[in-house]
Amino acid sequence: MKVNKTFVIFFLISAVITFSTIHAYADEGSGTVKGKVSVKVKKYQKDSVVYIERVEGNFPPPEEHAKMDQVELVFIPHVLVVLKGTTVDYHNSDDIAHNVFSPDDVADKMNLGTWLSGEVRPYTFNKLGAAAMLCNVHPEMEAFVVVLQNPYFAKTDEDGNYTIENVPPGEYTLKVWNKKYRGKDEKIKTKKGDTITVDFKLKR
Repeated sequence: MKVNKTFVIFFLISAVITFSTIHAYADEGSGTVKGKVSVKVKKYQKDSVVYIERVEGNFPPPEEHAKMDQVELVFIPHVLVVLKGTTVDYHNSDDIAHNVFSPDDVADKMNLGTWLSGEVRPYTFNKLGAAAMLCNVHPEMEAFVVVLQNPYFAKTDEDGNYTIENVPPGEYTLKVWNKKYRGKDEKIKTKKGDTITVDFKLKR
């Protein structure tokens, strides 16, 4: 199977940035929340976002910009999770023109225009929520940016598993976002050094 080198490099960079962001807020007395997100159609288990709704404190966005690319008519990543105030750089790695726009208020219904390979266009997300990313040149293209208040979140793998590390002790509301399905909020209480398990079953 041919592996796209751009995708592999971008995946590794994204993993490092995500780990660094959460690690910056780590505490020796923190805990872990893990579990599984289940849906009727298994392919939609991947890229669900499990997150703590609100944590007291100030969580400034990273200075380094996040990245969303367009490779072989696909947005990469399909779901990008960022802190409020994060700037996302939109790339075009194809040899054809692409456009990036969003119909959602979270992204202020932005339209970055159409451009060719090699140009980068940034956008800063200052509202909480999820915004669809679309290309009006290629209507089959779709991605999502999920904007959160704090860095205590995780995306699920292909089997729906997730792990949120370095969660400070406290009582929280744990939520799940999925592009097709909905899940019930869960109240959780984390303690120093504890690992708790919370599973979600999503429905339409």
